[in-house]
Amino acid sequence: MIYATSDWHGRDLKTIKALFKKASFRESDFCFVLGNVIDGGDSGVELLEWLMEQYNVELLLGGHEQLLMMNERLFTEDASPDMTPTQQALLAKWTQMGALPTVTALKKRKATQREYIFEYLQDAALFETVNVNDRDYILTHSGLGHFSVTKKLGDYTPEELLWNTPKLTDRYFEDVTAVFGRTPTAELDPACGGRVLFTDTWIDVCADVPALLRLDDSAVFYAE
Repeated sequence: MIYATSDWHGRDLKTIKALFKKASFRESDFCFVLGNVIDGGDSGVELLEWLMEQYNVELLLGGHEQLLMMNERLFTEDASPDMTPTQQALLAKWTQMGALPTVTALKKRKATQREYIFEYLQDAALFETVNVNDRDYILTHSGLGHFSVTKKLGDYTPEELLWNTPKLTDRYFEDVTAVFGRTPTAELDPACGGRVLFTDTWIDVCADVPALLRLDDSAVFYAE
């Protein structure tokens, strides 16, 4: 079975483990986590460390993880106290988006553990493709910004894959389903009640609570 989930935002690890258990996630299954694991709640770094140990769970880069990587200088031993205007703007943006718990947790880690985390994030893909039951899926953090049917996936910029804000009327490929998170489903369609949002060309899994979508049969499991 193939699953997709996103936007845990520092939720307690016990909650996430319980969600996988609720879905009867097995060693033979595979899950794509579509970014934004960190920030907001206190457990983002713990979640990253847990993901690093899972051989059948892959993290795709999210906007919050990108901001963490852009602010890596905060966690180096020789970091200069002086920041360029660009560095100040990046830190301000990240701070406004709930970075404090992540910064606090990372500063408590040993330098070697921080290095492992940054290496893990550097290896995270911007997108993945998968075929389930003869249906093709494209998985990204935020959808496909400036979408065109003739545009190759490799030609999309990080901005278009990490910071895109879709509209309910957006349409992608007719024969491929896009799966993404980032934008809360209730913002796109209040009628969906904050649950996973399905359209005929894409699925948004950024629900009110962490959700696991099983691509094999479109079943959805929600955290308590």
